[in-house]
Amino acid sequence: MSNFPLVVDNLSFRYRTRPELAIENISFELKQGELLLIAGSSGCGKTTLARCINGLIPRSYRGERSGSVLLHGKEVAEMQIPEMAQIVGTLLQDPERQIVASNVYNEIAFGPENLGLPRDEIVERVELAMKRLKIEYLRDRETFNLSGGEKQKVALAGLLSMNPSILLLDEPLASLDPASAHEALEVFRSLADEGKTVILVEHRVEDAIETHPDRLLYMEGGRIKYLGTIENLPSEIDHTQVKLPAQWVVKRVKEQKKPVETPHQHKVDEGGEPLVVFEDVSFRYSEESPLILQNVNLKINRGDLIAVLGPNGAGKSTLVKHAIGLLKPTSGRVFIQGEDTRKMSVAQIAKVLGYVFQSPTHMLYAQTVREELEFGPKNLGFEIEPMNKSVAESLSTVNLNGFEEYPPLGLSFGQQKRTTIAAVLAMQSKIMIMDEPTAGQDFANYTRFMDALCSASIDSQSILSANFASTLFITHDLDLAVTYANRVLLFGDKHIVADGKPEDVLKDTDLLLKYRVRPTSLLRLNLDLLARTKRFLPAESLAAFSF
Repeated sequence: MSNFPLVVDNLSFRYRTRPELAIENISFELKQGELLLIAGSSGCGKTTLARCINGLIPRSYRGERSGSVLLHGKEVAEMQIPEMAQIVGTLLQDPERQIVASNVYNEIAFGPENLGLPRDEIVERVELAMKRLKIEYLRDRETFNLSGGEKQKVALAGLLSMNPSILLLDEPLASLDPASAHEALEVFRSLADEGKTVILVEHRVEDAIETHPDRLLYMEGGRIKYLGTIENLPSEIDHTQVKLPAQWVVKRVKEQKKPVETPHQHKVDEGGEPLVVFEDVSFRYSEESPLILQNVNLKINRGDLIAVLGPNGAGKSTLVKHAIGLLKPTSGRVFIQGEDTRKMSVAQIAKVLGYVFQSPTHMLYAQTVREELEFGPKNLGFEIEPMNKSVAESLSTVNLNGFEEYPPLGLSFGQQKRTTIAAVLAMQSKIMIMDEPTAGQDFANYTRFMDALCSASIDSQSILSANFASTLFITHDLDLAVTYANRVLLFGDKHIVADGKPEDVLKDTDLLLKYRVRPTSLLRLNLDLLARTKRFLPAESLAAFSF
């Protein structure tokens, strides 16, 4: 019997549908009470490794596996699913795929009920999990009506109620507002301190460092590039691939002594006709349900790059679903290019507004990535040559060249998300609206497509950057707002509580904290250097201004 809860020895795996190895020669062991952070760019093998640990490989994903994975000395591939589920509890990247019950309380009780535990113990476990995650207020809610972040918390509560000895958390912060993410990280650390073995797979390395992980496992191309402590930035870690604290990036850029360009500023046309107008918009789902939006007034102008910030469940997604006509106001009006959305079909609006859903599984249906991207342009009446050009450029923008014939639902969560972004890009709508565009994305990939979308370069001949009149993105990643937005909307209490330039809205720390937005190292460094820079810049560009 092994003294280690988890031993991975010389593990390699190749998916049946792919020619290349997904992971190669992975070896490490974890002690009881250890918290391991696994990081690396999208497609580096993190999720495949997780699937080998929780037994989804070889059960749900077929392919060639060599090496071994031992849970408390027993090989995962030889264990029964009920036995394994009590040892390893997994939180998936996409909570949509994990929630099975229609009611929150029943969802959290589902696991313990399947273990056949006594009723009193089930109730005790459910109450404890809700209290630990501060979600008692969600107890009687329907899971269908929860926000993405609320679903993530409920899925995590369901996991805690099972009381596994190993917690495997795959991108647990992806849908959480910054304050909720901070609270979740404190829970993960306390669980490790209480003796749980915690594996945290996370792109948001800067946030994850708050848990004081015992070790970092950094992967590149399916292999371990670094395994060790993380007091400072190890030289093996590429700061362009994962999101790191701003001061570490500045230090690395200064050491490399490479010239860094300062991004262009985007021009906003405030004198022209607004593209979208909200007039006193209020909304509730039914006469009995509470208001979700109340007296919202908003204008989106040509040239706007708008970041929408605010807590989980505040109504941010509900707001943008009014812009694309999926929802109609209970009172008030929404105008798209001067026309009332009540008089427009969703198809008519799609020619003006492209919308990327928070969960990619709400959008993907086609047999191949190429078919997925061709669907919108075909329906909008594109001719073959312009469609092919738009599809090719969209694939390139989101770094999916070579994946044209892959089935979208067979891709990683991050690749699925990029497929949905590319599918909307290919339609060449005037306004791009994205709900959590960086969920499941590594730093390198989202930097690439955000640069393409928000590029202010005058000489760019790209179909994409030339086409979009404005971009709006809902995000819990404050640094996305700092780096790309020229306008920030802070949403809470059913309406817009702040609207202005990033440097004006984001300097009010008390207001941010009230609406569960936590200042980051990049924001703090930008505010410190604002007198010299005159505007917010990405961490690499700040190296030229810091002492």
